[in-house]
Amino acid sequence: MKFGIFDHMDLGGFENLSAFYEDRLKLAELYDEMGIHAYHLAEHHATPLGMAPSPNVFLSAMAQRTKRLRFGPLVYCLPLYHPIRLLEEICMLDQMSNGRLEMGIGRGISPIELDYYGIDYEDGPAIYQETFDLIIQGLQNKNLTYKGELYEVKNMPLPLSAVQKPHPPLWYGIANPAAIDWPAKNGLNVITNQTVENTKEIVSNYTKVWVNAGRASADLPHLGMTRYIVIAASKDTALSLGRRAYPIWRKNFMALWDMHNKEPIGVKYPETFDGLLETGQGIAGSPSQVLDEVARQCEESGINYFVSRFAFGNLTFEESRQSIELFAERVMPELSGLG
Repeated sequence: MKFGIFDHMDLGGFENLSAFYEDRLKLAELYDEMGIHAYHLAEHHATPLGMAPSPNVFLSAMAQRTKRLRFGPLVYCLPLYHPIRLLEEICMLDQMSNGRLEMGIGRGISPIELDYYGIDYEDGPAIYQETFDLIIQGLQNKNLTYKGELYEVKNMPLPLSAVQKPHPPLWYGIANPAAIDWPAKNGLNVITNQTVENTKEIVSNYTKVWVNAGRASADLPHLGMTRYIVIAASKDTALSLGRRAYPIWRKNFMALWDMHNKEPIGVKYPETFDGLLETGQGIAGSPSQVLDEVARQCEESGINYFVSRFAFGNLTFEESRQSIELFAERVMPELSGLG
């Protein structure tokens, strides 16, 4: 079992953005020290849900503040980038981190955000596919020639390259257990925020496709599940923190959807932290209580990668740090043999 972090970098109740970014970088230093495998950062635009609309800018700072921690977007919203510009930035970031970039890819979940960029949501899949194809081709060659419906490049020199060959590890966010064929056939790492039951189905479907392609089940990539985690000396204290912070996170999540009087596409979060606990997507308590619940969910779902959200809503740096340190001291050592 390996461990990761997922972060929307939602604004919460903070007013000083400089201090907000510094706190997140200090948390990254903690993740580095405690042996977290990778930090995964969401990309969102025009919303308090995401204060890292340019993931590469924030991650370049993280590269300088950490030594072992791997990191990357989950995901790059590919329709929002010119593929050549993103290709070059990927190479730079992988070089600046000495090969620690984890490359999440997707089309973007919000038509509202795409519309601000002048992109029709229905055009997203086609733009996504060409952008992805061009970037992967560019990462594997010193000279780029590409012809598609949207992009055409002729004999472009590529003096930049990534450290990791043939390209940084690829990641994909997944919610629908039936939509597993493409990431499984192409060997992508996956992360979901689904219930234990749906996650178990995702893992099972992925493994079947993987094995049917002639690969060994022992060689499966990271199959991850993310959970909101709050740990304190007592369950009452942990619940109090979660109940205070989560509604603020959810308000940020809903900000653009509420502004446009629309419902989110493909995802629904409970209104309260207690609702999150009921679905299993949130876990709060003392170290021993959190350990028991995380172990249960990991074993039942069959995942090999557990991804925590320690910083969300208006949790302070100290409150998040407490959860992180208790997780590292009391939970991780007991779970490392799973998966």
